[in-house]
Parts: sequence; structure tokens; C-alpha cells
Amino acid sequence: MQDKEDVRVLALIEEFLTARATRKPSPHTLQAYRRDLLAIAQLIADDPTSPLPLASLPITALTIRALRTAFAAYATPRAAASIYRAWSTWNGFFTFLVADGIAVGNPMSAVDKPNVPVPLPKPLRGEDTPEQLLTAVARDDHRQRHPWSERDLAVLALALCAGLRLSELLGLRVGSLAGRPGERRVEVVGKAGRPRVVPIEPEVDAVLGAYLDSRRRRFGARTVRRDSPLFVDRHGEPLRRGGLQYLVESCYQRAGITDRVPRGARLHALRHTFATRLAEDGASASEIMRLLGHSSLTTSQNYIDVTAGQQRAAVRANRTNRALSGLYRENGA
Repeated sequence: MQDKEDVRVLALIEEFLTARATRKPSPHTLQAYRRDLLAIAQLIADDPTSPLPLASLPITALTIRALRTAFAAYATPRAAASIYRAWSTWNGFFTFLVADGIAVGNPMSAVDKPNVPVPLPKPLRGEDTPEQLLTAVARDDHRQRHPWSERDLAVLALALCAGLRLSELLGLRVGSLAGRPGERRVEVVGKAGRPRVVPIEPEVDAVLGAYLDSRRRRFGARTVRRDSPLFVDRHGEPLRRGGLQYLVESCYQRAGITDRVPRGARLHALRHTFATRLAEDGASASEIMRLLGHSSLTTSQNYIDVTAGQQRAAVRANRTNRALSGLYRENGA
């Protein structure tokens, strides 16, 4: 049996990431796992009392004391959500090591983590903002260097009317659109490879059909096979993360609504708008959970709670309520 002093942390990190890859996380998620693991490992390796090259760090160096010290240093310049994410990544890493018999226990329960509140939804601001966005993007803007309104509108339609994440949009194939006319759906692979099916209405189906027709005209019918990526760039190549983010940002600018997009939620604001409108229209938490692919009912319930709070605030601001309050004071006096 290999001595634990000879088992290197870097090698174990690579084994963990390889195992996680079978769950089909997005490349962005895998990169985040790697960053979190390497950042803490580097802090442990840099321990001033006995510094080591990171490549030489053994598994035996991952003591509770070392992990506490490393996480304390890691936490100093970072937000609570980043610290919590790193803690969760290391917790998963040790769970993997215990399952493989490499570690006898998971020390992360002895390492403090911040309490991170459930983040509030960040939909587009303004009652008619989504409609204004779609209307503006549907028109060809010849000020653009390479206008392609059909594609841009298709991206926005799936984000606003199906609530898809950035990684889910990029993962779609032409064959992800399924079902007969009137019963159309999009088959999505969500976080951790979890599949879900989201119904799409005839209006969205028509937008997607117009986009695929425009793509055939641009690049030929062979580029629209079932296994082809659904969204492509102006060269016909698969659209990538940065390209999709730039596309959505340019749509906001064309519609003149950049001031109505919450900070830190550029494309995600479209998904949040979808979920918030579901809650406003009376969808249950379980329905929102299924449609958005949430892993926790708490996340879905949050849209309902926030919507109810906003509705109550709107009622409270009603001038008639204020008039009644004034009458009550007068009569009481």
C-alpha cells in the first residue's frame, strides 16, 4: 500500500475533477472547482512554519488546523458567497477521498463557513421591459456590423420564455427542440447533468423556426442537422460563453434598457424575469422548480415570497390606504 506521505494533493485534485466530469458540469463550473481547490492547497503549502512546493504537498498536510488557517486567509478579501462555494468544493473533495478510502474522515465539519442567504431574484426592472427588449431586437439594426436579428431574438425568447441558463443555451442542439406543433418542448441538460423538459408556446416555436430558416440561408441546410449546436456565431461556429454574453449585452444596448438590468445578472436577469412572472401568475414552488431545474424547493419558493412582498409593498403604497390612515387618525383624535 502506498504511504500517505507519498500521496500528493495535486494528483488527488485531478482525480476528483475527472470523477466530477462524469456528471457533465459546465466547463465554467469545473474551472471554479479547480480554482477553489488549488487556492486553499496553495495557502496550506505556503505555511511559513514549513513551506512546501505545491506539487509536493502530501495528503497528510490537510489537517483541520491547516484547513482552518487557510480558509481564514482565503476569506479575508472575499465575499461570503465565494467562501461558501470554496468550502462546499472542499467538502465534496473530502467526501470523494473518504469514499475512495484515501481519507478516514471529512474534516470540513470542523472548518467554519459563512451563512449565505438565499440570493434575491434579479429580474429586469420595469413592467414592460421584456416586451420592449424583444420588440427592439426583432428589428434589424443596420448600425450593427453583422446584424442577425432572427438569432438574437431566438436566444432572448428561450431565456425569457423558458428560463434557460447560459450554459444550458450553449448546450442545446437542433434536436433539443422536440414534439409536434402545438406540443413543442425543449429538452435541456441542466446543472450536474440533470435533464428537464420545458414546454414552449407556438410563438416561441415560430421564432426558433425563423432563426433556423435564416441559418439555412446563411450557411446551408447541412449546418442544421439534429446534432448541430442550436446557436452559432456569425461564422457558423458554435456560439461560446463570451460570445453569448456579448450578444445579450448588445441586445440590451439596442433596446436602450441597460439601466434596467440588475448589476451582476446580465443574462441571468432574463431567467429571473421568467421565474418572477411565473410566480406573479400563480405558479407553485414545485412548478417553478421543475421548469427552472432548481435542485432545492427553497430556491423556487424564494420567487413566490419576493413576489408576494413586492405585491404587498405596492398595495401599501396605494393612496387610498394612506387616505384611510389619515381618516383613522382624525376620528381617533
